[in-house]
Amino acid sequence: MSERTGQTGGGLDTVKLFAAIALLIAGVMGFYYFAAESVLVRVLGLLAIVGVAIGITTTTSKGRQLAGFMGNARTEVRKMVWPTRVETTQTTLIVIGVVILVGIFLWLLDTLLGWTIRQFIG
Repeated sequence: MSERTGQTGGGLDTVKLFAAIALLIAGVMGFYYFAAESVLVRVLGLLAIVGVAIGITTTTSKGRQLAGFMGNARTEVRKMVWPTRVETTQTTLIVIGVVILVGIFLWLLDTLLGWTIRQFIG
């Protein structure tokens, strides 16, 4: 049996990840190096380099795991039940009301404690 049994990646995955990172660094450096060019051209070039870097990363075992995780996360988000507009409005109004009440309470408490300290000191 091989020593690599159970390992999902190897040296080639590490090289691919370093290449993707190097591409990203080169893309950012190029974005600023070509400052005289149009911003649109620089942004499109940077997006192309990011796309290539992502493509390289997804060919590694960690990249495939991350892509699977992101797919599962998207599936879970679709299962979520979002509140209706009425529920959201009611909850927001309740929160605003409680904040105002707590603010008034703290203001009164501060005023009372300030008055007490002034009476005590002097």
